[in-house]
Amino acid sequence: MAKKTVRDIDVKGKKVLIRVDFNVPLKDGQISDENRIVQALPTIEYVLSHGGRAIVFSHLGRVKDESDKASNSLRVVATRLSELLNQNVIFVPETRGQALEQAINTLKDGEVLMFENTRFEDLNGKKESKNDPELGKYWASLGDVFVNDAFGTAHRDAASNVGIASNIKDTVAGFLLEKEINFIGGTLENPERPFIAILGGAKVSDKIEVIKNLLKVADKVLIGGGMAYTFFKAQGMEIGNSLLEADKLDLANELLALANGKIVLGDDVITAKAFDPESEKHVRNVTDIPADEMGMDIGPRTIALFESYIATAKTVVWNGPLGVFEFPRFAEGTRSVAQALTEIKDHATTIIGGGDSAAAVIQFGMADGFTHISTGGGASLEYLEGKLLPGIECVDDK
Repeated sequence: MAKKTVRDIDVKGKKVLIRVDFNVPLKDGQISDENRIVQALPTIEYVLSHGGRAIVFSHLGRVKDESDKASNSLRVVATRLSELLNQNVIFVPETRGQALEQAINTLKDGEVLMFENTRFEDLNGKKESKNDPELGKYWASLGDVFVNDAFGTAHRDAASNVGIASNIKDTVAGFLLEKEINFIGGTLENPERPFIAILGGAKVSDKIEVIKNLLKVADKVLIGGGMAYTFFKAQGMEIGNSLLEADKLDLANELLALANGKIVLGDDVITAKAFDPESEKHVRNVTDIPADEMGMDIGPRTIALFESYIATAKTVVWNGPLGVFEFPRFAEGTRSVAQALTEIKDHATTIIGGGDSAAAVIQFGMADGFTHISTGGGASLEYLEGKLLPGIECVDDK
């Protein structure tokens, strides 16, 4: 069922609640990656240019006690948003109360306000994270309509998404949430073929349901990264000190049987004696990993194999790095696959499923080379699993 978007409502003169995902990384009190802020700009700018009064809010980090407040305030984000919008953003350092209500009630058309980290409410019994009914109702009372544009929290049933939606007449998707629905959800429903899925990351256990769901719809599932070694071990190979989930060996064999040839693992890897950026690297066949070495990346033959599948693909979804990309010496597999994907962008849909794979392509300076880079980590994974996400389900159907 198609969802309503901000285009489907009249925002002029209305107080528009916009739930964004500004959970950005901070280093020494400064934003180290502003991608999530940039991705939210089209929705905010649309509301402002159409005469709406934008009330923007988000969570940031984890707030477990009072000491966490200082390091998780959205004030620095409001300052950066003001620069990106090229207009003043009124920041209210409260999540409720008279000061917030007064600031909202004096907003004029085309003005924007941001209030404080929604997770500050978790200090009073996890009211935000556990969708406290009173809190959702209160936040809903602050606006006339609700725009959910926070895909990063779409897998959470929280007061700031489902809680508000349950207490307000109009709930619609922002442009970023719309993109996530169309690209990830739409791709899984009706992909142009060949459809290739690429999965990496550390653990099979993190991707069990993703693998099962993708095996239903993908033509091939290419697997690399730390999770590959559990599959190698399940097939009787010795993997040295490589990452292993010993309790998932039977499951790995079950998945291989279920795949009926769809899973592609490759046949060589890059190994090292230590998990260290300066450790000497070796190219090994997957059948010849020494007992004192560990897998750190996919090997050159596997890179070429993966590239051959990518070259003919019409749709690709990629979630999880294929090696220790944080160490330049062991980033070649992840970088090569990213480069191969940029080369088919003109004739294929290429989707990066958030998390570390998104961080990798941004680090490589390739962010513009893909059809879509998801802003969700856990949300992307659950969407790829085929789950219904509360933050999407609460949006009004067209």
